[in-house]
Amino acid sequence: MHTGRAARENPVIPVPDNGSGLNRRAFLTAAAAGLGGLALAACTRGSSPPGLHPVDGNAVAAVEAARPHTGRTVDAALAPQTTDIDLGGIHVRTLAYGNTVPGPTIRANIGDEVAVALTNGLDHETSVHWHGVALRNDMDGASPASPDIGPGRSFTYRFSVPHAGTYWAHPHVGLDTDYGLYLPLIVDDPNEPGRYDAEWIVVLDDWTDGIGPEPRQILSNLQSGGMGSMGGPGGMGNMPGMGMGGGSDRSGAPTSSATPNGVGTSSFLGGDAGDITYPYYLINGRIPTAPSTFTAIPGQRVRIRIINAGADTAFRVALAEHTMTVTHTDGYPITPVDVDALLLGMGERYDVIVTAGDGIFPLVAAAEGKNAYARASLRTGAGSAPDPAFAPRELGGRVGTVDTFAAADTVLLPGGRPEVNLAADLGGGMMSYDWTINGRPYDQTQPLTIREGQRARLTFTNMTMMWHPMHLHGHTFQVVKPDGTPGPRKDTAIVLPMRSVAVDLVADNPGDWMLHCHNAYHQESGMMTRLDYDS
Repeated sequence: MHTGRAARENPVIPVPDNGSGLNRRAFLTAAAAGLGGLALAACTRGSSPPGLHPVDGNAVAAVEAARPHTGRTVDAALAPQTTDIDLGGIHVRTLAYGNTVPGPTIRANIGDEVAVALTNGLDHETSVHWHGVALRNDMDGASPASPDIGPGRSFTYRFSVPHAGTYWAHPHVGLDTDYGLYLPLIVDDPNEPGRYDAEWIVVLDDWTDGIGPEPRQILSNLQSGGMGSMGGPGGMGNMPGMGMGGGSDRSGAPTSSATPNGVGTSSFLGGDAGDITYPYYLINGRIPTAPSTFTAIPGQRVRIRIINAGADTAFRVALAEHTMTVTHTDGYPITPVDVDALLLGMGERYDVIVTAGDGIFPLVAAAEGKNAYARASLRTGAGSAPDPAFAPRELGGRVGTVDTFAAADTVLLPGGRPEVNLAADLGGGMMSYDWTINGRPYDQTQPLTIREGQRARLTFTNMTMMWHPMHLHGHTFQVVKPDGTPGPRKDTAIVLPMRSVAVDLVADNPGDWMLHCHNAYHQESGMMTRLDYDS
């Protein structure tokens, strides 16, 4: 059960909202000017990073004005709170937006303004980061660009959505990403050709709260020497699709608790699969023995939007007896590719198209290297659901990874040589559980810098024995394949142990932007820096 957490070292700040004594226009001016007192996202070292400098508010406003605007506003309300959730016969008390996990989907069209009124019902600060959206800097939901919101306070996020895609939202405070605080954000393009008949949003998660140790205790165990990636029994090793029956017994009772021990290995992840074995792995808030069901008609083309909201788990996803045609990576179109299964690191999203067969088919998300799975069902006709331990053969077939895909011609970055080279060297290890970028934890970071309009090549070099899904706020980048050819457009990319990944980006969204590992425990332990625009 969630039992609260220690008081944060950063002070609670006044929240700029309708009832907080600071109007929205005044707040936007203050945030753009980079005024002090905006609490930083939590880091276990507890202090603010050096080098904060004013953001050019005029530049932020100019970019926002140049984006498409429909004049339409999509209003939503979020109430993060402690509540009781039914995961499918397993009842937990956890943190959630309202009373559901995931929270309610927010949907808009390109050019709409999204206005989300948040009222914080938690006992600590919170925020909402709009993961993958190239929004204005002062609405990003990550300090110092925008404020953390104190207990009992309210704040309204307002921003336009310039690009279509599958996105999601989650807090950017401490370890709150390992609770139930997440929801899909879908941005539609009304001019996109309608080449599908139905849509299924699939959100993956790893779950411990209310069942095993709460996340702060897990982090404490890791920091005290828990060897979370030493392998162990139950790892899938090089046998994709085999041994997926762990995680829970037929009754739904967990057979393991959240622990930093016994995690296996994965050839797709270059070795150790993760730091933590969880009691359950979920699809759309349901355990494998009580899966959610999506209904369709045989022969329909179904667009499946897959989001990995997990904190420490990569998932390999397959739909039994179906080929998946991958159409989008992190919201951006690619040259379509047929696969049997897909690998998603934390924070990644993929869109696929399937032509629905006749019957009942399990959608299985194997917790990569952890000998367990999540599942949901596609039902188009009569029949009985397969055994809960069933693992489709597609998990061992053609597995799509980032190197499989290339951006569609319509979204390729303009050609040209990089004007600036940026480096993010990823360091740290399990023994002391300290994680760094360029040799520094976040409280000592020296931000990367760029000027508006520059084309940059950012090279991630992983000097650790763990894989890291690296996420950049406020931008997409284009992955550069090992042979130098352009890969897909993304905002989150897996960097394998002792390997490098180069990405190209255009500095077209001024501000101070977080750059971090999307493993919640690595981020909280220091693997985060910023990309700052020089004025």
